Amino acid sequence: MNTRAQPGRRCGTEELVHRRDTLLPPGRPRLVLWRHGQTEWNVLEKAQGQADIPLDATGRRQARKAARMLATFHPDFIWSSDLVRARHTAEELAALNGAEVFLDERLREYDVGIRQGTTFAEFREQHPDVHRKFFVEDNYRVPGAELPSEVDDRMKAVLQDAAAAVGDAGTGVLVGHGAALRSGLLAFFDAPPHMREMFAGMANCAWTVLEKHPERGWQIIDFNAKTLPDASSVLADEMPGH
Repeated sequence: MNTRAQPGRRCGTEELVHRRDTLLPPGRPRLVLWRHGQTEWNVLEKAQGQADIPLDATGRRQARKAARMLATFHPDFIWSSDLVRARHTAEELAALNGAEVFLDERLREYDVGIRQGTTFAEFREQHPDVHRKFFVEDNYRVPGAELPSEVDDRMKAVLQDAAAAVGDAGTGVLVGHGAALRSGLLAFFDAPPHMREMFAGMANCAWTVLEKHPERGWQIIDFNAKTLPDASSVLADEMPGH
C-alpha cells in the first residue's frame, strides 16, 4: 500500500541545513526511526496497539515541527506504518521534500489484544493474572495479542529491508510507534530482548538515528531525540569489538 505525498514546499530553515551538513559526516547511510505525534490516548495513558487513533492538535503541531528538522536530512524514502497517527506524521515530512510515503504494515504498533484501550491500572484490575504473567514471563502472549518475538521478527525484517534500500550514502525515514520501534531497534542489532530495559520509551515525535560506520557497521548515534545530532567523535582510546 502507498499514498502519494503532496507536492513539496521549501522548509525555509537554512540554519538547520547548515548545522546538519557541517556536523554530520557526509556519505554515510542513515536510518531515522521516528515515532508518531501525540494522540488523545497517549494523554490518557491508554494502550493503543493497532487501534486507529488519530493525532490530536498537539500531535499535529509536533509533527510539523519535527518534520522541518528531519527534512534537512533530505530523505531518499519515507516508510510508514499504515495506522493514521503514523501516516499523518509521515505526511508532514513528505510535504516538505516531495517524497512518496510508502505504507508498510510491518511498522505497526504491537497488537496488544485485551490491553487495547486500557491503562496499566485498568489492565491490572480487569485481568490480574494476565497482568502478572505479562510482567514476569518471557515472550508471553496476552490474549488476542502478538507475541513479543513476532513483533521483533517483523520489525527486524523491515529495518533490514530499509538498510538495504538506503544504499551507500542515502537516508531513509521509518515512521512508527514507540514500543515496536524500541523492540525493532534491539532486534536489528541482535540484542537480547531483556536489554530493552536499557532504553527509555521514545517521546511522541522523537526519533532515533542509525548510521553505518565504514568499519564498525550500523551504530546508534542518537536516541529519543528532538534536535539534530552532532557528529560522533573518534575516541583515542577506542577498543575493537570483542
